[in-house]
Amino acid sequence: MMDCLNWKKAGLFLGGVLFGTAGVKILGSNDAKKFYINSLAAGLRAKDCVMATATNIQENAEDIMAEAKEINEKRRQQEVFEDESGEETVEDFKETETAPAAAAEE
Repeated sequence: MMDCLNWKKAGLFLGGVLFGTAGVKILGSNDAKKFYINSLAAGLRAKDCVMATATNIQENAEDIMAEAKEINEKRRQQEVFEDESGEETVEDFKETETAPAAAAEE
């Protein structure tokens, strides 16, 4: 029984050595190198495409942010104008709404 296990282990070892040697030869061949180069080139093209898309999305986000800030600034200026004219604003309404509740707590 021991003799059978030793031959099996030796056979597996030799098979692994042969497979490894053949693998190194195949991976080092010119065809394999061409495949590696083409795969890497495709990866670089994909990276360029993704980066272009990311840049486009970032520019659009910056435009949206600038427009949102502009809208908020216009609203802020409009609220200041309404305050000076004496009309009630949402902020004034909130203050009068919470004032009686604060007085009731005391």
